[in-house]
Amino acid sequence: MSLIRLTSTIRIAAILLSIPLFFQILSPARSEPFAPQRFAVSVEGQGPDVIMIPGLGSSAEVWRPEARRLSAHYRLHLIQIAGFAGAPARVNATPPLLGPIIDELAAYIRANGLNRPVVVGHSLGGLLGMMLADKAPDVVGKLVIVDSLPFFGMLNGPTATVESVTPVAAQFRDQILSMSQAAYASGQPRTMANLIKSKGPEAQAALVASQASDRTVVALAMYEDFTTDLRPRLPSMKTPTLILYAYDAAMGLPPAAMDGLYNSAYAALPNKRLARIDNSFHFIQIDQPDVFHAQLEAFLRAR
Repeated sequence: MSLIRLTSTIRIAAILLSIPLFFQILSPARSEPFAPQRFAVSVEGQGPDVIMIPGLGSSAEVWRPEARRLSAHYRLHLIQIAGFAGAPARVNATPPLLGPIIDELAAYIRANGLNRPVVVGHSLGGLLGMMLADKAPDVVGKLVIVDSLPFFGMLNGPTATVESVTPVAAQFRDQILSMSQAAYASGQPRTMANLIKSKGPEAQAALVASQASDRTVVALAMYEDFTTDLRPRLPSMKTPTLILYAYDAAMGLPPAAMDGLYNSAYAALPNKRLARIDNSFHFIQIDQPDVFHAQLEAFLRAR
């Protein structure tokens, strides 16, 4: 082989060997699928995306009856918070909880290419939904808040502040942490009887979920819930929001008092609609499933 031919062969070989490297440089790096550590997600159905977040000590299954109705037309992302309803506590066993959960929810939405999903949250889940819409408004299309306040301390009176409720919240937290898991579980039937009016299988399932919840995660999440005040952030939150709140005569208050509480709590939120759901305790989706579904579906369909 002549020197010229050998040189040409070497050049061709060098070019061929460099092609994979060239395309590797041009191609974007493949990222690993996002794996949340603070919650698990069950995805079902087809259509526009709806994220459903349960409340304190609740299972994602609390949304099951509603999921059956929606899954034909919507793709549902049912969130199970780590440490609730028997799910392993993992990193949620140490504070902080709520901020990191919000960060992971935003990361989950972005990593999976969800197009501004509707976020539905009950109780603590409602607070998480508000926090998400506040911190990452670009990822939330609409928000549904189910029996949740922007500041839980409002239940202590109109003059309550984070500073005034923090000692009470710390006392509740420490009391739960001092219990054994068995003692905590034994107290849940009494607690849940004040939160759910109905006595059907969904109510029983919610009780079982609360009893199976890790008391440490419940205590830490409850403390952060008590001491989070989103009212100053409401004026800047432009996300279209539906707020459902419960009322029953057994609460010992006139309906106007509950109306006043929620209207004052959300007065500064610009793009909202409030609806009182009568004959219901805290778990509206269990106590009044048909009314809850009608309100939710109408909001989902609204332009």
